[in-house]
This record gives sequence, structure tokens and C-alpha cells, in this order.
Amino acid sequence: MGTTFYAKQDAAAQIDLEAYARARNVKFFMITYTDVLGYQRAKLVPTSAIADMQKGGAGFAGFAGGMDMTPANSDMLAIPDPASVTQLPWKPEVAWLASDCAMDGKSVEQAPRNTLKRLIAEAAAQGIRVKTGVEPEFFLTTPDGKMVADEHDRLAKPCYDQQALMRRYDIIAEASDAMAELGWEPYQNDHEDANGQFEMNWRFDDVLLTADRYSFFKFMIKTIAERHGLRATFMPKPFPGLTGNGCHAHISAWDLSGSTNIFADDNAPDGLSKRGMHFLGGIMKYAPAMTAIICPTVNSYKRINAPRTASGATWAPNAVTWTGNNRSHMVRVPGPGRFELRLPDGAANPYLMQAVILAAGLAGLRDELDPGTRSDINMYEDGHSIKDAPRLPLNLLDALRLLDGSEEFKQQLGSELVDAFVRMKMKEWNSYVSHFTEWERDNALDI
Repeated sequence: MGTTFYAKQDAAAQIDLEAYARARNVKFFMITYTDVLGYQRAKLVPTSAIADMQKGGAGFAGFAGGMDMTPANSDMLAIPDPASVTQLPWKPEVAWLASDCAMDGKSVEQAPRNTLKRLIAEAAAQGIRVKTGVEPEFFLTTPDGKMVADEHDRLAKPCYDQQALMRRYDIIAEASDAMAELGWEPYQNDHEDANGQFEMNWRFDDVLLTADRYSFFKFMIKTIAERHGLRATFMPKPFPGLTGNGCHAHISAWDLSGSTNIFADDNAPDGLSKRGMHFLGGIMKYAPAMTAIICPTVNSYKRINAPRTASGATWAPNAVTWTGNNRSHMVRVPGPGRFELRLPDGAANPYLMQAVILAAGLAGLRDELDPGTRSDINMYEDGHSIKDAPRLPLNLLDALRLLDGSEEFKQQLGSELVDAFVRMKMKEWNSYVSHFTEWERDNALDI
């Protein structure tokens, strides 16, 4: 790729959005940002107003828009990034824009995209460009989300089921065609390991571009599913007994030109250079603290600590271990120059998911951390035999405490962001534990 990506980004940053709209018959722009908890927020701005918005941003009430703020705070401005402009393939009169948030003339430190951009700059200062590819999994369900949409999708082992894939051809093909039109280089789509579950893949790239694309992908696949009378959900574990929705990340690091993979070493036992191993060492050290952010819901812990599913395996980790080409561990090294982090789930914030990878990896490089000994056992059969590997948290509360208690990682990621995330998630946890369930009645009514 050489310097192509950054050259394109620099050029795109100079785009006159008003002229862009005239040239492409765009009537409206969606100025969007992703809030602390991962929800997408937007305003629909007519082309006649986009010049002012490009300069000054669109105003939002941060308290109402998913940020850790109060009604007394000033307007939060979402300043669109012209490099992210994406014309909707299914509605070309609208163009989507990712934004960076500012308030009172300063960057909003708790804004996820801002956090990621700060860490990208830190990596660049060390001569590093981190690239990732994501593997988003999702279910297609009935509109109420209570059942898998395809009543004929019943196999005990439905992964790669040809018939089930083709029964959803219209949705999958429309999304894949859209990705191709947008230049994402999609390369495969499949029916995944659970009934009603699918995965779609496109080419890996720089972390900010991957985060923007994943954010747009979630919006796109949900919209296309709705247009077909269905619902797409990235919920980590929407159905008991079935495999959950992961979002595995394949991670590599390159020089600033993008031409040399600095993780690659064909002479190393696992094909990872010393710097690659140190980056992995950071992931391994901070995985327990990272978990709250990349497995961010109460429901997430029904995926990573799940019993055996109907298909025979959960495909999700429960301990901090790494291996070669073995999918039963948290980190897999499938080939030279990259590794796969299998911990994140479908609820992970697209920007914070990339940010924690960078934060942990950069700390690993700085401190020259060792990832520890590689393990080659089948974790689903013999995981109990590993005594020295940290276990992943059992619930969101434990995960939040680990994150909040990791001062080193908080500083690396950004204490303002982490503090905001923990405060908001603790409210969510308290709401969850105060909710009365039928399980309680069934198990304690006659005690």
C-alpha cells in the first residue's frame, strides 16, 4: 500500500463537502459520532448547511447523547471528518460522516474516536502504523429479536450451511455489493456456528479506517435487515445454548510507509518478531483490564464463560492464554506477522476496541513485555489443567473493577475516558442487579 492510505486521508481531509454534495447529488449528510457505550448518534443535515457544519460542527447535548456529562454542560460539537464521508449505497442522496467531538474549544477526552486518534498519534511517534481486520458476527432475527428469523435453520452444526446461507442471499449479497462499491474489498461471507448467525469480512487496514468501517457496517447491516423485514443483532449472546457473537481482531504493525510488517520474522518460532512479541505481551498483561471495554455488557459474560453450546464449542475464551493456529485460546497466531485476538464481542465499541488494542500493545512495546509461554492444549477439553493463566472476569462487575483498578492501563488508554466508562457502566450494572427476575421467584419462593 505504500503511502497511499495516508496520502488519500490527507487529500480527503481537504474535501469541500458542499462541492462533494453537488457532484454526487447528495441532499443530506448524517453527522455521526459513537458515544462512550458504543451507541451511534446522528443529526441529518441538509446540504445547504453542511459548509457551516464542516467548519464548526453539529451541536449535541452530550448528557442526552450518551456521554458522561450533565445538562449544564456546553454544547458538544461533532466535527465531521471529511476523510470518512460515505455515500449510502442504498440511499445515495444521503452521505454518512464520522466525527470528532469538541467542547469549549477543546477535544472531548471521553469521546471514543478522539481516544483512538490520540493513540494512533502515539504509535506514529514511535514509527508504527497498526493495522487490523475485524470479523463481525451477527444474528438475523425476527423483528422482536426473540427468535432466529429462518425457521428452517435447525442443524445441530449449522456452520457454513449452504442452504441457510442462500436463504439469506438477498441480505448478504446486498451488503457485500455495497462494501465492494465502497472499496472495502470484501472477500468472504458465511453462515456461522449458530443457527441464524452470519459473518462478513473485508480487507484489513489502518485502525481508524477499520473502526470507521465497522461502525458503518453495523449501521448498514441493521438497515438492510430492517428493509427485508428482519432484525440484525450484534448482541453477544442473544440465544442460550447457541454460539455467541464475537468480533475477532487480526492485528499487525507496519512502518509508517505501510510497506514493511514489523511484526513479521520468518526465522522466529511463531513468525512474530521481538516487537510483535512485546506487543502481544501488552495484550496478555492487560487483557483482564481490557475485558470490560471489549466485552462491555452484562450479556457479554454469557459468551466468554459459557458452557458447551449446541454445536459442541463456544469459540470464546475464558482464560488469558495464547497459542499457534488453535482457536480454543484467547490469542491465536495463525501465521507470520500477525495474531488474532478472540476476546472482543459484538457489543464492543468499534473505536474503543481498536483503542484498547493500541493502548495495551504500545505499553508492551514500551516495557518490552513477554507474553509468556505458548500453550498448545485444547482449552475446551483441558483448560482446567492450566494453573498459572489468569481467568477472565466472570461478570461485568468484576470486569469493571479490574479496569478501574489498573492504574497503568487507565493512564495509557486515558483516565478521563475510563472514568466516564466505569461510571456509566456501573449505573448499568446497578440497574441490572435491581431488576427482579422469574429465576428468583422459581428458586426462592418456597425457601
